[in-house]
Order: sequence, then structure tokens, then C-alpha cells
Amino acid sequence: MSIARFSPFELLLLKSRSQVDTATLLLLAWVLVHRQHVSEGQRRRRLAQVTAQFRHGHELGPVMSIAHSQDLQAIQLAAEVLRKECAKERNLSVIHQAIAVATDDGALSLANHYILRFLADLLSIPPVTLNTLFHELTGTPLGAPDDPSRDAYWQIHDPDYHARKARDAEAAKQQHQQAQAQAEQRQRQKDERQQYKQQKQQEKQQEKQQRQEQASQAREREQQRQRERAHQQDQQRQKQHQEKQQREQAKREQQRSQQDSYQRNSDQNSNQNSRQQEHRQKERGNQQRTSPPPDRTTRALSVLGLTPGASRIEVRHAYRRMAQLHHPDRFYSESEHQVALASARFQRIKNAYDYLMQTY
Repeated sequence: MSIARFSPFELLLLKSRSQVDTATLLLLAWVLVHRQHVSEGQRRRRLAQVTAQFRHGHELGPVMSIAHSQDLQAIQLAAEVLRKECAKERNLSVIHQAIAVATDDGALSLANHYILRFLADLLSIPPVTLNTLFHELTGTPLGAPDDPSRDAYWQIHDPDYHARKARDAEAAKQQHQQAQAQAEQRQRQKDERQQYKQQKQQEKQQEKQQRQEQASQAREREQQRQRERAHQQDQQRQKQHQEKQQREQAKREQQRSQQDSYQRNSDQNSNQNSRQQEHRQKERGNQQRTSPPPDRTTRALSVLGLTPGASRIEVRHAYRRMAQLHHPDRFYSESEHQVALASARFQRIKNAYDYLMQTY
């Protein structure tokens, strides 16, 4: 079996020359470490003195270390070794030594009150026997241990207990008050931070609203400027349209004036030609007793404003002049009736010209 699985006390038992002596040594050391107002050196010297006749064959240091560690399993193992290996008389001797070690200075510590009873129970020694041994050795009976949970114990063992308790209570009260004040201060700081945060949020909200209002006003101003520009552009377009209409009206009036002038000239030429023709006819009438009826050539020449006997060149020039004066495109701004009349005149002029150009 591996050594690592054994406890320090079990290893000490394995190395011991007498396991009974080693077990007794641990129990006595356990009582010594609970002695009050005793130094470690004094404990070791007292343990060496009590166990001078033991045959364990090892140092006391490891046993004292185990006793200081409060290893109850090791204590129980030591009691089992004594109960199995020793008779009742040896167990009584161990309890006798434990009582002697625990009461060397005449006072039994509270811890040893319980340790002696615990050891007696482990070694199967009745309480009556323990009380008898204790009375025989110390001259006083083994009374019940004091209860540390009661104030009477501390009044005897610690007269300053109530004053210290009052100081502790006052200190606890002050700490509570300080903690409460700190909590209130933290709460105030928290409230102030929350209020500051809310104020900042309100300011941000107001700034946001102001920016939105400014942006809305800017949009409205821009829309107003756009409407004004659109209105100005509409007025400018209307003005341009009116000017264009005026120019077109002036142009139509000018064209109408030119047409009237051309018409008057044409009428004058026609009248002059008519007079000339009448004059020629009178002359021919004088020469001839009877005049022949007018033929188609004469009518065509009359349409072009010419007299019989006109040359081909004169016919062409007359056609061009009459076509410019009576072309329908010159009457596009007039009524439909005027345009129809112009078309009819132009058609008669065109027919007369075609006929004369075929005849000549």
C-alpha cells in the first residue's frame, strides 16, 4: 500500500516502537495545547516530563503539530488503540495523567472541561469515575462547565465584557448611522445625477425642437421664395407671350396693310388696264363697225390684268405679281371665308396662266 494514503498520525504509529505510548502521548498533548497562559516551550517540557518513561522512540514535535491541528480522527484513532490494547486500569491511568496535565496551575480551562469528558467517553470511563478521579487529584469536584453563551460567564471571566459590549453596540450604531448617512448621500447623489440627466435630456429635447422649428421655418422660407420665383417666371412668361402676341398682331397688321396696298395697286392697275382696254376697244370700235364677242384668251388676259396682244413675257410677269398678291398663305390669319375667297382667286389666276402658256 502506498504511504501517501496514510495520515500523519498513522505514519507516526507505524514508525513507533510502542503504539500505546504514542496514542497516550497524543491525548496528553491535546490537553496541553488547550492550557491557558502557557507557552509552547512549557507545553513541550511538561509533556516530556510526563512521558519520560514512554518507549515510543520518536520526537515530540510531530505529536504537538497533530494536537494543534485539532485532528479529531487522530484523537479517535489514539483512543481506539488504547481501548483495544490496554486494560481498564491503563485507561484510568491515562485519564489520571490528563487530569494532572490539565490542572497543573489549579485552573481548568473551558476547553479541557469538555476534552476530559470526551476522553472519558472515548476510553469507556463512566462520568462518576471521572468525577471521583478529578476530586481525588484536585480536591474539588468536577462541576459543570460554564456556558459562554450566558452573560454570567463573561462577568466572571471578563469584567470588561459589558463595557466592551456597550462600546461595540455604540460602534455598531455609529457604523449603522454612518452607513445610513452614506446611503442617503449616495441616494441624494443618485437623485442629483438623475435630475441632471433629466435636465440634460430636456435641454436636448428643446434644442431638437428648436432645430426642427428652424428647419421648418427655413423650408417655409425656401418654399415661399420658390413660389415667388415661380410667380415671377409666370409673369415674365405672360409678359413675353403678350409681347409675342403684340408682335404677331403688328406683323399681321403690317401684312394686312401690305396686302391692302398690293390690292389697291392691283386695283389701280386693273382699272388702268381696263381704261386702256376700253380706250383700245373704242378705237377698234371706231375702226370696226361691229366688235367680235370676247373669247377665252381675252378672259384669261383680263384675269391677269392684261390686254389682248400681250406678250408671253408680260403674261409670266403678270402671273407672278398676281400670285404674290392673292396666294392663300397670305390670308392664314383671316377668317375661313377670306381664305376660301383667296383660294378661289388664286385658282382662277392659275388656270388663266396655264391656258395662256399653252396657247402662246
